[in-house]
Amino acid sequence: MDVMPQQDPESRRPPEPSPQDPQDPYAMPAEGATAVPPPPPTLRTTLRRAAFGAVAAGVLLAGALVAVPDGDRDAPKEPGPVERAEAAATAGSPASLSDLTALIGDRQKWVESHPDDAPSWATLGSAYVEWGRRSADAAYYGRAEEALKRSLDARPGERGNGEAWVGMAALANARHDFLAAKRWGETVRKQDPKAWSVYPVLIDAYTGLGDVKAATAATEKFGELRKGVPALARTADLYRGQGWREDALATAREAADRATEPAEKAEALHRLGELAWERGEPEEAVAQFDAALRTDSGHHASLAGKARALVALERTDEAVAAYQSAVTGLPRPEYVLELGELYESLELDGDARSQYEELGGLLEQAKAAGVDESVIRARYESDHGDPAVAVELLRGQWKKQHRSAAVADALGWALHRAGKSEEGLEYAQQAVDTGVRNASYAYHLGVIEQKLAQYGPARRHLEEALRTNPAFSPLDAPKAREALETLGEPSPGGPGDTQPPPPAPVPEPKRESEPEPKPERKQEPEQEPKRESPRPEAPAPAPSKTAPAPSKAAPGSPAAVEADASKSP
Repeated sequence: MDVMPQQDPESRRPPEPSPQDPQDPYAMPAEGATAVPPPPPTLRTTLRRAAFGAVAAGVLLAGALVAVPDGDRDAPKEPGPVERAEAAATAGSPASLSDLTALIGDRQKWVESHPDDAPSWATLGSAYVEWGRRSADAAYYGRAEEALKRSLDARPGERGNGEAWVGMAALANARHDFLAAKRWGETVRKQDPKAWSVYPVLIDAYTGLGDVKAATAATEKFGELRKGVPALARTADLYRGQGWREDALATAREAADRATEPAEKAEALHRLGELAWERGEPEEAVAQFDAALRTDSGHHASLAGKARALVALERTDEAVAAYQSAVTGLPRPEYVLELGELYESLELDGDARSQYEELGGLLEQAKAAGVDESVIRARYESDHGDPAVAVELLRGQWKKQHRSAAVADALGWALHRAGKSEEGLEYAQQAVDTGVRNASYAYHLGVIEQKLAQYGPARRHLEEALRTNPAFSPLDAPKAREALETLGEPSPGGPGDTQPPPPAPVPEPKRESEPEPKPERKQEPEQEPKRESPRPEAPAPAPSKTAPAPSKAAPGSPAAVEADASKSP
């Protein structure tokens, strides 16, 4: 069975594995381990050898051999790529792509001669899931599924093969089938609540379903079972999703400071770059993404992040070049869509169309591989295609319980673009209410509110979008500023729909026993009318800000006419 990556660069492949003991089917071949030669003798050793030369000669004449210890020892062998990949998996950290390639090749060779080795099949399947996710090539997911099924055939999950179940959950997450991932993960957790490896896949599943409470609980449990950088990274992502910027930043910085391996360090620096971008700090974002790329030159996600920040800095030529390199090395649909929208903002319509056509091809490939990219396709259809198609796609996501903030925002916007703004308002509001600081979510909600003549909330959310990140989109950020200009400045007393003007003053009805009021004692509009009382009483409550006081009759009203008639002689 051919399960090797067909597009792996030859330079990433390690040397052939060394022969292993056939009596141990579970032994991991030490492929790629580099033997380090012993260091040259030190000066002290050389002098000691010279001093013992005469003694050695005499002893040799007597037929005896004198061994002179010199203290030299072979240095310990450095771990090879397979060992490094296994160590990363054991720690819950990402392995470098070259080490991951070596691990895949090693396990593939092993299972060819040991087809009943369930753990090796599970390792191979999980490695393919990770490779497919990191390379944005959904073709690996089919191979991953086949390997994981072979593992479960050799040893069912009920008999202790939880690793294969975790791999199936990771595969479901990669295909955006979060409900299936939840079921696989919860099965493992029920069997072994202390299996730390299941909690990352559960976190991803709950996040995709929009279950913040369950995702929080899984993150906390993961932190209890697995200390260190992986737990810090997951906690930072949790804080980020809830809009706790300061906590997310502090935790992400700690993860970056404590990361040691290049792949882990690059991932931590990338997270810092994303946080800086979301805060509207493109210079800081570029610095963090550059640091990630210096750590791992193949971290194409950081290259795409850098391109996004360069657009905000109006360095569009550099941004285009960075995007082009990113989509070549990591052709994720969202990066292709972003590059197309950048071309469109630059009025390069031909290049934009080419990117959108490429996006369509990628989405078809993903669909053929069982990957659900409905959200990305709906985003494209809402703004560049048929909004009705977007609505249909996203309603399907909602029915499958995919109710994350991203899905709620996309569905609300699609409904608005399809002429159903009132229905879209509910979903757009739900996305913003999650607390996540996303400028696009606030922009979408503000535009929908403006369409529904809710001008006060519309102005507030449009301002929030530009305050969060003034350059959140090359197409939508200028539109947000135009919408604010259309709304104009609020009135000095506040928006009319939230703070109505005070009621006009009402004259006091005349009484026979009272003299005519003097002009200089005319009551001011904002003061409470004075009332005479034979003894002090508790102060009356202040008049409502939203309606006139009911104790006065308006001139010309039936009550005023009746009062005047009663006072006629």
